[in-house]
Amino acid sequence: MRLIAAVLAPVLVLVTYATPAAASSMALPLGDPDLPEQRTIETLASGVTLTRIVRGDTPAPADQIGSTTRGPWRINVLTIDPYLSRIHLRATYGPDLARTETTTDLVRAAGALAGVNASFFTYTASADYPGDPVGLGLYDGNLLSEPTGAPAETDMLVDSRRNKVLIGRLLWTGAVQNRRSHAALPIEFLNHPPVVPQACQNLTDQTTCTAPGDTVRFTPEFAASTPSGAGVEVVLDAHGCVVRTAATRGTTLDRRQSSLQATGADTAALLALAQGCLRQTSTLTDENGTRVPVTPDLQGVNGRYRLVADGEIAVPAGSDSFFARNPRTIAGTTRTGDIILATIDGRLTTSVGTTLDETAAVAKALGLHDAINLDGGGSTAMSVRGTLINQPSSGPERAVGDALILTE
Repeated sequence: MRLIAAVLAPVLVLVTYATPAAASSMALPLGDPDLPEQRTIETLASGVTLTRIVRGDTPAPADQIGSTTRGPWRINVLTIDPYLSRIHLRATYGPDLARTETTTDLVRAAGALAGVNASFFTYTASADYPGDPVGLGLYDGNLLSEPTGAPAETDMLVDSRRNKVLIGRLLWTGAVQNRRSHAALPIEFLNHPPVVPQACQNLTDQTTCTAPGDTVRFTPEFAASTPSGAGVEVVLDAHGCVVRTAATRGTTLDRRQSSLQATGADTAALLALAQGCLRQTSTLTDENGTRVPVTPDLQGVNGRYRLVADGEIAVPAGSDSFFARNPRTIAGTTRTGDIILATIDGRLTTSVGTTLDETAAVAKALGLHDAINLDGGGSTAMSVRGTLINQPSSGPERAVGDALILTE
């Protein structure tokens, strides 16, 4: 992706709200109504603006970050007008899906104008594959990670050519079938290490395992090699024909190959149908059961909970730490089709963060008609022209699984 050179000279507009009367409906619904609020608006490119908002002017006592009504809050907002801008919103990841990179590095690598962190990812749950998305991961029409179907997961689809956004809950089904015998086996996951049943981990012949296992499809984008361990693996060429089979898992794929791994009782079933050529199916549907065509311009990332749906706040009730004040990353669209990406710094005396309810209120106040809560906490980051502009809660910028970026 070539570096974006044709950007407008920065245009700064400073707006200060001393009282809620002066702020009117433009003031954010955070904390006490008498808090001062300052906004600085910068034009980054035609149809693209960056708004920096500071609400409150006194640092919070460290022991009151989670409860103070005096703030302060620091919020950065990217707004893209799809009718005026030549910039397109895309999802991206690093050299492979399983590794992590900072949002700033992803913005720089793509030569992008700006970007924010996006999907929830395995992070510390997998030392070998920390960048693996926990849910939907779809990049330039390449579905590399399936939606989980979990009630909390909410997904964001982007048609990058038209800058159109759809937010909702997606579902996925996959299967592999022998073209000659028509024997079939469901595929549970895309590019996620399968689980080996505990009762079968030490079996010499994994095909004798009778405990339920997993069947997973791997592509070269996942990592330098596929996950190793007990189970079986079948490597396929670009036409779906069997290249080789192995009684253990773990191999290197070339760019035109894919593989199927199976554990547990699925090992025998996979080997039985892995003869000749196979047909693989992959179906993505929305929450109404309508099939979603996966076109080359389609991007998709996962989030946890919808913030605003059809103009109304939509977050569920909750009391655990996820619902408490944290740094947040928001994405969504206005009624007129503008796309907004926003970060809220948190867990700091200079910006206390927002509860999930407060996050939804901010999203609605920013004019979002539909909005999603992306990964947050220490992952929250916004980079503009390859420079981090927010303050991560953990100090150094955290490496993440993927990002939403603005490219020409």
